[in-house]
Amino acid sequence: MHAPPEPCKRVDRVFSPSDEPVDSHRAPTDIFHVSNDAAREKFKNYLASKGLRMTNQRLAIFEAAFARKDHFTAEELLDHARAIDDSVSRATVYRTLPIMTESALLREVDIGTNLKYYLPNISNNAQVAQVICVDCDKIFEISAPFMEWYGNTVSTKLGLTPVTQRLQVSAHCNALKQSGACKNHD
Repeated sequence: MHAPPEPCKRVDRVFSPSDEPVDSHRAPTDIFHVSNDAAREKFKNYLASKGLRMTNQRLAIFEAAFARKDHFTAEELLDHARAIDDSVSRATVYRTLPIMTESALLREVDIGTNLKYYLPNISNNAQVAQVICVDCDKIFEISAPFMEWYGNTVSTKLGLTPVTQRLQVSAHCNALKQSGACKNHD
């Protein structure tokens, strides 16, 4: 039996299987949040397994990433990390992001533009779908527990083993179409 989830201070927009928004302080039982301390320890251990050290710059990048409430780009992460430690270099951010995604601490989201977006992987529920508002590029994450079953079923029928999968929906904002204003646009 899993321990109850710890209160989490950061969630972009995660939806439960019932399509109800998940309140970061009232997480449903099928989503277990990872504390920053546990994630920091996981990052430190992953770096050590690769023969790398937890430097002050990497720690600032980690802290900046896990303080974000919305998806972010590498350049946005650089700005936030430099607010923590002004010695953080652009090169270190761009070298650290793949490490953080390989370790499953961050999810990388490619919405088909020239930018990749990232979001801390704060739940043990790795199966998520993204719905992207093409009018404002807002990314919504939706719990998609069926994806693992579907990917395994289809792959097995073809004699394959799934490595990765993603479900991404691009959509127009109905409110923008009707009123000229998108409530999700910052």
